[in-house]
Amino acid sequence: MSRGLRNNNPGNLRLSKDKWKGLRPVQADKDFFQFVDMPHGYRAMLITLQNYRRKHGCRSVASIIKRYAPATENNTSSYLSRVCNELQVPTTYEPDVADKQVMCALAAAMSRVENGVPAMMRDIEAGWNLI
Repeated sequence: MSRGLRNNNPGNLRLSKDKWKGLRPVQADKDFFQFVDMPHGYRAMLITLQNYRRKHGCRSVASIIKRYAPATENNTSSYLSRVCNELQVPTTYEPDVADKQVMCALAAAMSRVENGVPAMMRDIEAGWNLI
């Protein structure tokens, strides 16, 4: 099982000063957040993606992925290609961050890249419902 799945952190969000809802009481992973369940992990991922638009001006899938999976840590072009192929959209596609279906599909595609297995849509939708 991948680290992201073990941590209930399907987006592999790195530790920061953020005080996410649903964090495990003890954060035993020194690099990545650990959540009590997958919906809370997806909630954090979805909010992060929404904030990329709202706070950082990332409009296209390409700009979102470049910020989310920087080349210093990832093969960003491969990541972007895999997400766009799964969504069947061009890299210039601008997802509506307020649209549940769009954002859940984006989170599912990114989770698959992060963890190597298909995401459970019910967990992503439950995460959206926690926002």
